Amino acid sequence: MLAPAETVRDFLNTYDVEADADELASPAELAVWLREHGLTGPGDRACDDDLATAVALREGLRAALRGDPADLPVLPLRVTTGDAAHANDERRADQATHAGDGPRTSHAAHAGDGPRTSHAAHAGDGRRAGDVGRAEGRPRLAPIDGGVRGALAAIAAATAGASWDRLKVCAEVTCQWAFLDASRNRSRSWCSMRVCGNRTKTRAYRARKQGSRPPQGPNTDTV
Repeated sequence: MLAPAETVRDFLNTYDVEADADELASPAELAVWLREHGLTGPGDRACDDDLATAVALREGLRAALRGDPADLPVLPLRVTTGDAAHANDERRADQATHAGDGPRTSHAAHAGDGPRTSHAAHAGDGRRAGDVGRAEGRPRLAPIDGGVRGALAAIAAATAGASWDRLKVCAEVTCQWAFLDASRNRSRSWCSMRVCGNRTKTRAYRARKQGSRPPQGPNTDTV
């Protein structure tokens, strides 16, 4: 299973902005993608509402990485800390690896889960990606449920991790490909300097050159 930031990166890149191509074009494709990334089990199925939630989450996270305001969809999350968070991760991983369990059902009503203290993002409540503390030992977000919605909640929860700071989308507006910035000072702006960086710089150069040209007067030549 990929690291949380890599999973979020791959999730964002299921939509190719430049080619206008979407890997998650149907609930079945969403279910397959989540299963292949170790986030759900063989018996989990997605519905139209799950697909709408996934797309809203994906584009909300992309907007947040661009620096735009981004409300995320309501997902089954709670705030947890320390050993409780680790135990919850192990429980979800164990559920995802057992074949033949059938569709997941909500665990929200189980008494042992404790109080539900937070949802990832309610529209209009001001919560943004990465709001929850990121340092070790501090509260973090964890999924309540399993299944498809729990998997989407796990993707949303990953934005509260420290590696979120290194996750970016390409500054080239026609690209917006997600990547992890491994530079020392986190100054990388493009997914590819050779392609998108040069494209952006060439466009800026042409704009400056066009703006520096003297205005053309009327043509008064006579024959």
